[in-house]
Amino acid sequence: GDIADVWRGYEDPASVKVRFQGQEVVALGISMRKGGDIIALGKALHTAMQPITAQLPAGVELHSVQDQPEVVADSVNEFVQVLIEAVAVVLAVSFISLGLHRRPGAQHWWRGWYIDPRPGLVVGVTIPLVLSATFLAMWYWDIGLHKVSLGSLIIALGLLVDDAIIAVEMMVRKMEEGHDKLRAASFAYEITAIPMLTGTLITAAGFLPIGMAKSMTGEYAFAIFAVTVIALVLSWIASVYFVPYLGWLFLRQPKRVVQAGFAEHPHEVFNTPFYNRFRKLVYACVEHRWKTIGITLLTFALGIVGMGQVQQQFFPDSRRAEILVDVWFPEGTALASNEATVRGMEALLMDMPEVEHVTTWLGSGVPRFYLPLDQIFPQSNVSQMIVMTPHLAARHKLEQTLPALLAQRFPEARARVKLLANGPPVAYPVQFRVMGGEPQTLRQLANEVKQTLREHPDMRGVNDNWNESVKALRLAVDQDKARALGVSSQAIAQASQILLTGSTIGQYREGDKLIAIELRAPQSERETWQALEAAYVPSASGQAVPLLQVARPQFEWEWGVLWRQGRDYAITVQGDVRAGLQGATLTNALLPTLRDLEQRWQQEGKRGYRIEVAGAVEESAKGASAIVAGLPVMLFVVFTLLMLQLHS
Repeated sequence: GDIADVWRGYEDPASVKVRFQGQEVVALGISMRKGGDIIALGKALHTAMQPITAQLPAGVELHSVQDQPEVVADSVNEFVQVLIEAVAVVLAVSFISLGLHRRPGAQHWWRGWYIDPRPGLVVGVTIPLVLSATFLAMWYWDIGLHKVSLGSLIIALGLLVDDAIIAVEMMVRKMEEGHDKLRAASFAYEITAIPMLTGTLITAAGFLPIGMAKSMTGEYAFAIFAVTVIALVLSWIASVYFVPYLGWLFLRQPKRVVQAGFAEHPHEVFNTPFYNRFRKLVYACVEHRWKTIGITLLTFALGIVGMGQVQQQFFPDSRRAEILVDVWFPEGTALASNEATVRGMEALLMDMPEVEHVTTWLGSGVPRFYLPLDQIFPQSNVSQMIVMTPHLAARHKLEQTLPALLAQRFPEARARVKLLANGPPVAYPVQFRVMGGEPQTLRQLANEVKQTLREHPDMRGVNDNWNESVKALRLAVDQDKARALGVSSQAIAQASQILLTGSTIGQYREGDKLIAIELRAPQSERETWQALEAAYVPSASGQAVPLLQVARPQFEWEWGVLWRQGRDYAITVQGDVRAGLQGATLTNALLPTLRDLEQRWQQEGKRGYRIEVAGAVEESAKGASAIVAGLPVMLFVVFTLLMLQLHS
């Protein structure tokens, strides 16, 4: 029209954009309903994509950015392979340890030994029996098949064969002593059932603190307790009921041969060189009991000291092929400037042979496509990329080369290369929280902490979560003159908003959608603050008053971000660590220096300002404290079971 142009378009400037392989795209996320099967969902989506792709207009393509069902399937298959390898190792050990016998009268040493496969076969049948029952129990109690539950099965595998081995060994020994198979099977039940139950329950009670942990870590690792307890209890049931029957079916009744020089009595099977040497060792330990106790305590103390030298990490990084690249610009950076730099990064990454494809979220972090993802809030000065690599070797190479390359090619941005985590999300491996009551003083103290971290040779990319201060345009209103001219503060605010950013004056209804109607000045007038010189404000009398007659524009610095915690202001100073180090190790190394710095603040009269440990160490401490809270219950259960078993 004569006074305004009306058109329909997208939000300008955009708040969030998504790019794939250098092109703007529309991202579509599909979530699984509660209780669904993600692998079945993936198969259904792949089936549905073919007809959908065929119906798309020319030039429109459909690409998969993240295929979580495929990742889950690969991860489960990898763990199943490890589980099969563990089963094979356990079976091999069982066949050798239970079936290895010496052949008397052999001329050569390699012919002096043979393996009877029958005892190992009993254990071998027990393993799939217990695993099948465990999977059935997991289905009944709605425990999914994932990394934690499969890892728990691998942990429990070495434990669940113990009861079966004890029962089979008892049967073999009793038959070697002259009992028939039925009586030997009865001995396996009568003698070992209750002690094995006690031992099984004590072992299961060792995982009780994990099951009782009231924390994010406890929720994440609950399957360790549940699956392990289920597998152990089922293994005891199989060992006392099924193993004696399987032994009665499979084991061979040995011919009892009494060696020359020995009386015919049940204990003669232990009169072998091995058992005689072992008996002497046990007698020596009993006779020198105090030395034995001292050596045991010394070994325990050495183990504790050695444990202190091992780097600690509560949850390791995942083995997924993705790499995330966080790109941070100074606070207040426009999305257009953000996009211009990110385009260059995309071009650089797409030319690398280790990269399959690059997906970028401008003005926001990526959506939560992965449960433990540390999400980034929408803001114009940040972008996040998902860099997909074909395999772990390519991922490792990019992880080593990208940080220095991006820092050299794009010094205007702070680029951070990171991997997806396995446990609860933590932004940085090393974090310290500086807290206090006054923002300006807190900023100065946080800068001292940042400088301390930067001076450490093993720290990388030290920053804080308040970022930089931003320049703001403010209008200093002369209230006396404004009242004299009949101009209200609301009128001044509306006029400046329409001129600089635009104001919503209505909504257009289209079907079931409401489209906002924005009123704003032309772009040429919005690009510079000098446009305020030509701005007018309506007065109460209906006349237009020049804006600069009642208000004076001025620039000021203000905080871009303010974080608070526990009613105090809080700046989190954070950074990455050198490859090969863990965050907890470096946090403990830095903590004494920071405590000295904190003490100096108190001496200078800056009371109330303090430094708290955050990050991976804080999350690990939360998880560990929740687990420690269950230790008294575990100890009570263990000692109760021991007293009932030992009658003392």
